[in-house]
Amino acid sequence: MDREGATRIAERSRGTPRIANRLLRRVRDFVEVRGDGAITGETAVEGLELFGVDELGLDKVDRAILDALCRRFSGSPVGLTTLAQCIGEETDTIEDAYEPYLLQQGLLQRTPRGRWRRRVPGRMWASCPLSLRFSELPGPSSGA
Repeated sequence: MDREGATRIAERSRGTPRIANRLLRRVRDFVEVRGDGAITGETAVEGLELFGVDELGLDKVDRAILDALCRRFSGSPVGLTTLAQCIGEETDTIEDAYEPYLLQQGLLQRTPRGRWRRRVPGRMWASCPLSLRFSELPGPSSGA
């Protein structure tokens, strides 16, 4: 593995060693099957994209959470149980595994009224109206 390959995996690992190791194993398997066995920056990105991990480190479930908040609920606050039922995950899994990173990245805000989407990268949510891409809630990442 070269330095650029390691960097690409680390950038998408959310700063978590457990996730970095999981991504490394998946990319290693990818390059053994589809490449020459060497993890380069290009093959790392190719493998990570195949597994649905984007530049922000978001995976399929993270995007399902943001999609539900943006499209299904039009940016309105949503309770945890309702959100969990919409995406087919357990409430504990959302709270323990997915929410912390989304909160840290400023993509989600937890309030007494429910979960709100915050800053949503336009490249992933082009079909959402512009007004739904930014939260009206004050904060450094809300565009205010």
